Amino acid sequence: MSAVATGALLGLTAALGLGLVATRVVAIRRPRLEDRVLPYVRDLAPARRTTPAAGARSSAAVVLAPVLRQAADGVERVVGGATSVRRRLARAGSPLTLHEFRVHQVQWGLVGFAIAAAYGVLRTWTSPGSPLPLALACLGAFACGVLLRDNRLSAQVRRREAAMLAEFPTVAELLALSVAAGESPVGALDRVVRRSGGELSRELGDLLARIRTGQPVADAFDDLAATTGLTVVARFAHGVAVAVERGTPLADVLHAQAADVREAGRRELIEQASRKEIAMMLPVVFLILPTTVLFAFWPGLIGLSLSY
Repeated sequence: MSAVATGALLGLTAALGLGLVATRVVAIRRPRLEDRVLPYVRDLAPARRTTPAAGARSSAAVVLAPVLRQAADGVERVVGGATSVRRRLARAGSPLTLHEFRVHQVQWGLVGFAIAAAYGVLRTWTSPGSPLPLALACLGAFACGVLLRDNRLSAQVRRREAAMLAEFPTVAELLALSVAAGESPVGALDRVVRRSGGELSRELGDLLARIRTGQPVADAFDDLAATTGLTVVARFAHGVAVAVERGTPLADVLHAQAADVREAGRRELIEQASRKEIAMMLPVVFLILPTTVLFAFWPGLIGLSLSY
C-alpha cells in the first residue's frame, strides 16, 4: 500500500473517530426527556427505585414466578372481592397492585402450609397415622395465611385512617389560616403540605400532584372524598370542592370542621374513660374486695377455732 493510501485511510479513521466523539458529546449535553418533564411533575410520588441487589432476580425466583402468578389468579377466583381490595389498598396508601397483593397472600399461605407440614412430619415420626388429617391441616394453614394477609391489610387501613383523623384538626386549622391570609385553596394546600408531615399530608400531597398534572381542583377533591374511608375527610373534600366551584368562604368551613373533629375526639375520650372505669371495677370487686374481707374475718375464725 502506498504512502498516500495509508495516509488517506488513517485520516478517514481519525475523522470517523472525531465524528463519533462529537456526536456523543452532543447527545450527553442534550437534556433528557425526564429532566425536561420533571419540573412539571415534581409533586408526584417518586417511583420505587430498586438497587441492583434488590432488582436482581435469582434463578429460583424466575422459576417460581409463573407458579406464584397462577396461584395468585387462583386465590383471586376463589376469594374474589377485587374492588374491595383495590379500595383498601388505596386507603392504606400501599403501592401494591391487586396482583402483587394476591402474590403476597399466596406467600403468606405457603408459609403457613410449610409450618403445618413441618409439624405434621415431626408428628408422623413419633406417632404415624393417616395422612388425611395432615393434608387437611396444611390446607387450613394455607387458608389461614391468605386470610391473615387480608386481615393485616385491614389493620393497616385502620391504623392509617386513625393517624389521619388525629392529624385532621391541625391540618384544617393551618389551611383555614392560609386561606384567611389571602391564599388560594391550591396555594394554601401547597404551603401546608410542604410544612407538615404525616399520613394526611401525604394524601394531600398526592392530591396536589394530580392537580398540578392537569386534573381540575374540584374533581381531585371529589375523588378524595370518594376514595377515603373517613367521613370527616370526605366532608372536608366536598366542602373544598364546593367552595372552589361556587366561590363560597372556605376559612369558616375549615374552622368549623376542625372544631367538630376535636369535639368528637373529646366525646370519644370520655366514652373510653367511662368504659375503662367499669373495667377497672372488675379487679376491685373480684380480687381486692375478697382479699380485704378475708383479712378482716380470718383472725375471728382463728379465734373461734381456738376457743373451741
